[in-house]
Amino acid sequence: MSEPTHSSLGLTPEQIAKFQEDGFLVLPDELDSSTVESLLKESRTLLEDFPLDSHPLTKFSTGETAPHVGDDYFLTSGDKIHFFFEEAAFSSSGELLKPKSQAINKIGHALHVLSAPFKNITLTARNRAIAASLAFKDPRVLQSMVICKQPEIGGPCPSHMDSTFLYTDPPSAVGFWYALEDATPNNGGLGFARGSHRRYGVGKRFVRLAEGGTGFQGKDEEGIEGEEFEDLTVKKGGLVLIHGQVLHRSTRNTSMDSRFIYTFHVIEGENKYDEKNWLQPGKEGFSRLNDVA
Repeated sequence: MSEPTHSSLGLTPEQIAKFQEDGFLVLPDELDSSTVESLLKESRTLLEDFPLDSHPLTKFSTGETAPHVGDDYFLTSGDKIHFFFEEAAFSSSGELLKPKSQAINKIGHALHVLSAPFKNITLTARNRAIAASLAFKDPRVLQSMVICKQPEIGGPCPSHMDSTFLYTDPPSAVGFWYALEDATPNNGGLGFARGSHRRYGVGKRFVRLAEGGTGFQGKDEEGIEGEEFEDLTVKKGGLVLIHGQVLHRSTRNTSMDSRFIYTFHVIEGENKYDEKNWLQPGKEGFSRLNDVA
């Protein structure tokens, strides 16, 4: 992998201001074409090689009511590479309708630790500098994953804030979202409620439940349901920075084109990471960007 060429490793004052105003920032051509191809190759290898016979057939849903099938497989994925199926990949009787490599919704959640190609673009001086530009003092990386948005069956991701899932006190999450293929309104690209991070707090949380499993607690603030979204087109190689409280979503992919992306999150290590969050650190803790040479 070659490092992207930038006049400065961090963000410009204009880019910082736009991120603070809108709650997101698109950085085109962050990854060169050879790097993108290496990440797609790694993703496809992982999809082809994982063993189906020992998999609990975990489906992934970000909806309000649909439970995670195989909660243990989900909850123990923070320091592993696990595979989560699209709901629409199965028939009503539970039969897989697609080859396994075309049926996975996402691969997660420790790609930046266990996969060299993804580690090489995550734990970098560039990303450390971006985090410093956004006032992080001790940026920690967690929840790295490839989201596949498979052709015809790629499920929607409803409107949400990332801090709902990765809460710190005070909130600090920022998503780093890399397009490995063109992401458009036709294949389930991103949509944002511009500036919504300045209008709403984190009212709802996705947590580990005392009785086991996961679920949502609390409720969204009044008015949040009426927000309008702008759909983006992000060319492959582009990076989108996502504020932890900005409302964003993606639609179902009904096209014949996949929409592979790679994403991870950064939180402030000096803030309290909530013990109820679904993802909890292992004995090694979350990766520190300040340790990057």
